[in-house]
Amino acid sequence: MGFQTEFNSVCKFKSEQELFELLEYGRGKMVKQGFRVFPTGQKVIAYTPDNVAVAIVKIVASIAEINFQGQEVTEVEMQLIRKLNEEESRVQTALADEMFFGDQAQE
Repeated sequence: MGFQTEFNSVCKFKSEQELFELLEYGRGKMVKQGFRVFPTGQKVIAYTPDNVAVAIVKIVASIAEINFQGQEVTEVEMQLIRKLNEEESRVQTALADEMFFGDQAQE
C-alpha cells in the first residue's frame, strides 16, 4: 500500500462518461485505481482515454480510500476552467505524447 504521484500537468480520463460529464456540466469526477496524489487547487490539462488534450481543469478535491469492495481507489473532483481550442489541443497532445504517454508504451 502506498501513494502513487500523478503528473502535475496531466489528468487522464479512463472513462468517456466521466469526461463527458465534466465537459457537459462544468464539474465532474473520475475514479482511479490505487491511492494517488492529485494536486488539489492546481489547474491541469485533461486528456481523453486516447491521450488527446481537451481542457484545462482545476482539481477541487482528491479523496483516497478503500471502497466497499476492498479496493484502493482515489476519487478526483474537478471543475472545468475551459475547453482547449484546436491548436492548443494539438500542441499539448504532442508534448504529452513526447513527455509522458509515449514512454509508457515502451515500458
